[in-house]
Amino acid sequence: MSQPKTFSRRRLLTLLGLGAAAAAGCSTPLAAMQPPPGGNPSDGAAGGTPADQTGNKSMNDNLPRTPAQAPPGKELATLAAGCFWCVEAVFLDLKGVEKVVSGYSGGFVDKPSYDEVCSGTTGHAEVIQVTFDPKAISFDDLLRVFFTTHDPTTLNRQGADVGTQYRSAVFFHSPEQKAATEKILKEVAAEKLYRNPVVTEVTPFANFYAAEDYHQNYYARNPSQGYCRVVIDPKVRKFREKWSHLLKTQ
Repeated sequence: MSQPKTFSRRRLLTLLGLGAAAAAGCSTPLAAMQPPPGGNPSDGAAGGTPADQTGNKSMNDNLPRTPAQAPPGKELATLAAGCFWCVEAVFLDLKGVEKVVSGYSGGFVDKPSYDEVCSGTTGHAEVIQVTFDPKAISFDDLLRVFFTTHDPTTLNRQGADVGTQYRSAVFFHSPEQKAATEKILKEVAAEKLYRNPVVTEVTPFANFYAAEDYHQNYYARNPSQGYCRVVIDPKVRKFREKWSHLLKTQ
């Protein structure tokens, strides 16, 4: 999905004064990223102090800050597919999805800011963390939506948004989620959905930090904004047509 540079989200946020680091390109290779001396890439994992989440506005109004763990009977999915504004807009529409929080995962810096993540030096990807009811929607179906609503073959890039924070990734929370991801990847290959090889990172969940408030539910709160109209609108329309049987309204 190629978009005009004019609608790069980093450029937009710089113009709005919301991201000072956004003007600089974020194309640092992951291999070049190293945690600081004594740093632990797994800080913030389930075995340590869980990160806080912040609820979305609109559907997620007035949700308290809660640990990054699912309530009883629910599960978490942590997915990276480029700009989290786009991914959040898609997954909020799915039946069985109870909460979507945009944030950062997979890095080695504690509680990073947007500017730090955009600098390409923290190792984080922009992600959504989805709380869902597995009785209403399976993790397999979440992955099927995931792999058909972004381009998993472009390394560290989605359209005009370039940088390691825009990489495609599944941060699995259990052996079952890892096995499901491997199964769906085989489906994608068998169905020949893409001409080029899938480069999606599949790695254990280690940390999650909620993004700043202005990122949460951005599409619903800013429907007439340029990036939303040119980049997100077409993605959401295509998603709703293909996956109409999984929408909340069905």
